[in-house]
Amino acid sequence: MNSFIEDTTLISDILKIGPRVTVLPVIHGSGDFAWEVRRIMLENTFDCVAVPLPASFRDAVEEGIEELPVPCITIQREWSPGDYSLREFQAEQDFDGGGEHAEEAGEESGSHHASYVPIDPCQPVIAAIRTAMGEHIPRAYIDQETAVFEPHGQMLPDSFALKRVPLEKFAATTLPIIPRPVEGQRKRRIRKMAARLKDLCTYHQSILFVCNILDWPWIKEEFDLAKIDEPDDEQTEEVVRHPVDNRTLYFLLGELPFITSLYEKARAELDSDQYLAIDGIKSLLLAARDAYQSDLKGRARKITPHLLATCMKYLRNLTLLERRFTPDLPDILLASQQIFGDPFALHVFDTAKSYEYTDPDEFDAVRMGIEQCALADETVLSLSNRLPGIPVSWRELSIKKKPDPEDIKKWQQRWNPYQQCSWPPEDEQIENFRQTVFDRAQQVLGADLARTEKFTSSIKDGIDIRDTLRHWYEGEIYVKVMPPNRGNMDCAVMLFDSPADPREYPWRTTWFAEHDNESTLAFFATNFQDNLVGPGICLANYGGAMFLFPPRHIPDIWNDRRLNFTETLEERLIAAACLHSQCNAIALLAPAPPGAGFRKLAKKYGKTLVHLPLGQFSASTIAQLRYVHVLNGHQIRSFAASFIRKA
Repeated sequence: MNSFIEDTTLISDILKIGPRVTVLPVIHGSGDFAWEVRRIMLENTFDCVAVPLPASFRDAVEEGIEELPVPCITIQREWSPGDYSLREFQAEQDFDGGGEHAEEAGEESGSHHASYVPIDPCQPVIAAIRTAMGEHIPRAYIDQETAVFEPHGQMLPDSFALKRVPLEKFAATTLPIIPRPVEGQRKRRIRKMAARLKDLCTYHQSILFVCNILDWPWIKEEFDLAKIDEPDDEQTEEVVRHPVDNRTLYFLLGELPFITSLYEKARAELDSDQYLAIDGIKSLLLAARDAYQSDLKGRARKITPHLLATCMKYLRNLTLLERRFTPDLPDILLASQQIFGDPFALHVFDTAKSYEYTDPDEFDAVRMGIEQCALADETVLSLSNRLPGIPVSWRELSIKKKPDPEDIKKWQQRWNPYQQCSWPPEDEQIENFRQTVFDRAQQVLGADLARTEKFTSSIKDGIDIRDTLRHWYEGEIYVKVMPPNRGNMDCAVMLFDSPADPREYPWRTTWFAEHDNESTLAFFATNFQDNLVGPGICLANYGGAMFLFPPRHIPDIWNDRRLNFTETLEERLIAAACLHSQCNAIALLAPAPPGAGFRKLAKKYGKTLVHLPLGQFSASTIAQLRYVHVLNGHQIRSFAASFIRKA
């Protein structure tokens, strides 16, 4: 993909505030704007970079930037409006000898609110400071010092439009939706930044100012005034830098942690990162696919390029419905769930939250949430972001999560090995498939007896196009004659994994029907006790199965001495089918046609194996059929659906 933006060092007059100040209006928390800021700074020459942060944040922010790509957070405690008189009261109490208790009271009343600056590589202001530090350009922190910070934000256009639209056009397009600030803290901060920019113009020839896109027209308006009433700074607390728990980086970073790590990886390896906002989604799905297949192994459904393309198309449609160019995490999860199922969506979620660059020694890490955090001492703070991006909110998505390890231990202890049963919806599904196998096998038997003859008075079972063309010189039409099926089938063998490794399928048993619509079932499968998914609910995976229908009582084929001559699991199933079937033909669903050994085994019992290729059926259908949930008693069926997930 090629950008439609011309690479030039000329900056539009729209982005000028006076002859010496270039303003870059940005959307905070956007990797696209961070990329644009870095591009403009490297293509132009500036002797000062101004940022919309108070000077009290300088040391902590720049120390955090030096630690990148490991992100962190800089926090400044706030005090409610009545806390200044409280401090005076504390001073008086200190003079009288009672300051210790007054300090405790002050912390209880005012220490649960704070403002913060995220040290985020995809934050445009942080990218500007980081680039300025790397190019040894002086930095100016020109925002007002505020004891209590009042954030403001609103929905804005998708920043991916910068790939097709120049920054000055993007900024100008937003002017009609930017409200004029009313008197208050925001108005005072705008005056402060405009006044500080005027002061900087006396010392510097070329100043770059990176500010919120919601503030830049009003800063320009104040800057053009002859005299600015500059507000005074307020008394503030010390800014403290904290590491952040890697599991909660999603609430700190503007982009997904996985995509943020891709930006940092591209930076380290000098790769192009211009289109990572979109290309990163593809990388996310591919990484989640690898983790999904590694975790579920044989139980994982095949994630083909065609299915991935379908998922991306569905994700694009969801994004366009919400009038955006780039998807957010809920849409990514919804598309993954609808196309691939809950387990894959959970792996997408875990992958999206993962960040490659972390500090293993984070013993005092902060746990982040939406507009709040928990410190290492379990103190919970309400937070206000000094670089607020697009407003976020909670969205609900119904995905059945993995059980906790502690819950699994409890379920294992309560398992009763003397009462086990199946889950009826799975029984119905596989019985319907068994009937489909019977029907197709009988069609194969009939096809072997089919013949063609010349058309006389009836087209019989249809015109045989092949033979008609073959005898075109005769000028005759040939028709098909399909004789009626001979007999019925009462046994089917399904080999989902052949050749099967006996160590992978230790669970071998024979189940008897609960009613007349179920088959007598003998199978080998993975150990169900290794995979508990709910209280009294285990999951196994079929390797192969034999169905007898109508059902009847037979000895357990795995303990039947008459079958001890077989050597493999598949041979034992086929031998049992030949032994107990009352029909001449047995349906065999397998990946490959039966070899000489299987045919010899069937001939020993006077049977015929009718092969159906496993590839004739959908891979997703086969993957669903291979699941078998084992319930610890019939009473578990009343709530099993709440814990059973489909891959």
